[in-house]
Amino acid sequence: MKKLELNKPEYFYNRELSWLKFNLRVLKEAMFKEAPLLERLKFIAISASNLDEFFMVRVAGLWNSLDNGVEKLDAAGLSVRDQLEAIAESAHEQIRTQTKYLMALLGEMDAVGLHFRRVENLTDMGKDWLEEYYREVIYPVLTPMAVDASRPFPFLANKTQNLAVELIKSDGEHSMGLIQVPSVLDRILEIPPEEKRTFVFLEDIIASHCQDLFKGCQILDVVPFRVTRDSDLDLEEEDSVDLLKEVEESLRKRKRGAAVRLEIFKTNNSRIKKFLEENLDVSDLEIYEINGPLDPTCFFKFTGLKGMWPWLHEPFVPQRPLELPDDSDLFSAIRQNDILLHHPYESFDPVVKLVSDAADDPQVLAIKQTLYRVSGNSPIVAALARAAENGKQVTVLVELKARFDEENNILWARRLEKAGCHVIYGLVGLKTHAKIILIVRKEYNGIKRYVHLGTGNYNDSTAKLYTDLGLMTANDEFGIDASAFFNLLSGYGEPPVWNKLVMAPLGLREKIYSLINNEINMVNMGKEGHIIAKMNSLIDYPVIQKLYEASAAGVHIDLIVRGICGLRTGIEGISENITVRSIVGRQLEHSRIFWFANGGEEQLYLSSADWMPRNLNDRVELFFPVETEEHIRRIKDLLDLYLRDNVGAHMMQSNGTYRRVHNKLEPVSAQAALYEMAQLAVTGDKLPMEQRLQPVFSRR
Repeated sequence: MKKLELNKPEYFYNRELSWLKFNLRVLKEAMFKEAPLLERLKFIAISASNLDEFFMVRVAGLWNSLDNGVEKLDAAGLSVRDQLEAIAESAHEQIRTQTKYLMALLGEMDAVGLHFRRVENLTDMGKDWLEEYYREVIYPVLTPMAVDASRPFPFLANKTQNLAVELIKSDGEHSMGLIQVPSVLDRILEIPPEEKRTFVFLEDIIASHCQDLFKGCQILDVVPFRVTRDSDLDLEEEDSVDLLKEVEESLRKRKRGAAVRLEIFKTNNSRIKKFLEENLDVSDLEIYEINGPLDPTCFFKFTGLKGMWPWLHEPFVPQRPLELPDDSDLFSAIRQNDILLHHPYESFDPVVKLVSDAADDPQVLAIKQTLYRVSGNSPIVAALARAAENGKQVTVLVELKARFDEENNILWARRLEKAGCHVIYGLVGLKTHAKIILIVRKEYNGIKRYVHLGTGNYNDSTAKLYTDLGLMTANDEFGIDASAFFNLLSGYGEPPVWNKLVMAPLGLREKIYSLINNEINMVNMGKEGHIIAKMNSLIDYPVIQKLYEASAAGVHIDLIVRGICGLRTGIEGISENITVRSIVGRQLEHSRIFWFANGGEEQLYLSSADWMPRNLNDRVELFFPVETEEHIRRIKDLLDLYLRDNVGAHMMQSNGTYRRVHNKLEPVSAQAALYEMAQLAVTGDKLPMEQRLQPVFSRR
């Protein structure tokens, strides 16, 4: 067979541009008419929040690379400068689309009685109420700032909204001033005296009072703007004596990062634009003019205001897990059978209960756990602290470098240390992203180990929003591997020979290659080769090349990739056997599932890792098998449902665009079906599993 050339730039998509396509899919959910009005508004806020982080980390990193003279081309053949220019073009267009969608939604909200108004358009009663509110609440926290020879341009914090004021002073001199819109006050204010529900933006209220703030001056113009800054951590781990202090110091530096984006209300005032451009040191590529409200992330809080329920999804309560029909002894239940949990359709409570019960159980000797992101008032952290106070050996690996959760994790680490836990911060140069709990228990027949492995974080809050899978097991081979894993992280031992687990960066890449090669071999032997892989991101180019090799050999590959995907479909002789779909919906698709046909003896794995260089090379990750026949069947049914979705699914086209999948005859929403399945499981929990699943899956 002719050797394939699999490294051509035209075979790959750039990571950053692929991410922008993903965010556009999120944004387009705002125009999905079948969803409730304010749920659609949330997608505007989500896409805006996503863009903030994208600029703060990814775009900031590219600017740093450019400044440092990095000239290396990416796999798609783009230089750093090429990427920045392409990002700017795509992001400018996306922000214009975001504003267009937002204004359309505000119009729809107006039609159902949720009115956004300018201050001057309020009734007299509304204006009187607002005037008193301004004097009593807003005015005391405002600080008008002059900018002149004696008062230089002040530092403006990341993501803060501000007003640039052009004015003429009492002595006739032309000047500029600034007002920071206080983040301690609600951005959207409801005006009670209005007959209908009426809201105004805080910056509009402040702008209408600029004359009072700059007394004796003539106000020429007021323009809202917002700054996004470089917020990536700059750590020197190799030279660090104390990683905790190193992260804290880097967090302090982050707050003063260079500006990487200026959002400004669209204006013809070239003087204000030039004033901001020069003082913030931004280029044309970094300036985004917006003909609407800046920073739509404020609508997260707005949708939670009282009385908004008619325009939101009916709240869903995570159901009792299929395999835990009552609140029985968890240890006994896990000893009898492995337990598969599917969040958020099934409750995360058993995971919390597992740690909590272990903390209070006199037979439990030790608890070991990794923590990457946890909730603000984490019951799991509280249970771990209680376990240590109860005299148990508690070892917790807290990942201090979990992006934008660093401060939170530092607080938890200190609390755990104070309680007597042994807290470790992982390996130098690597983030620990694996999700694992090990509980060591003394029982009548000796020591027994209980293990939980998951695809998502130990965060009871996000477990209600993210789709993830978890496995509880008392299998001795999993337990031996779990002990070896924690010993490897906390000590200096050599990597063990694993029984069940596969760990990155020590072997996961090779395991992926081996599994894909096995499907190629199956095809060569005349059997079916088939791979179904679900993940958040696929951007590891060597893995993509291996998938191309499998596709060219005749392996059928179905990829369910929520976000970034650097693989191109439809390349003749290369990727004709590959499909890529992205599912965007009410829940954030977060589970990582990997199924291989294996000539009929199917193999199924779950993992904390996406197929990205950082996951395979620079993070501690775990990849583990699901071996119970019942669980394999259950997860395979789940994958089949995702592949049939024609409501939230978007298919990648051969030109790299994504098109929403439609089927008017039989709409299938994987997420809606899974909600229904979870509820049916509770009402029919005395039936065999096959019969519980039948009401949903029979509709195929």
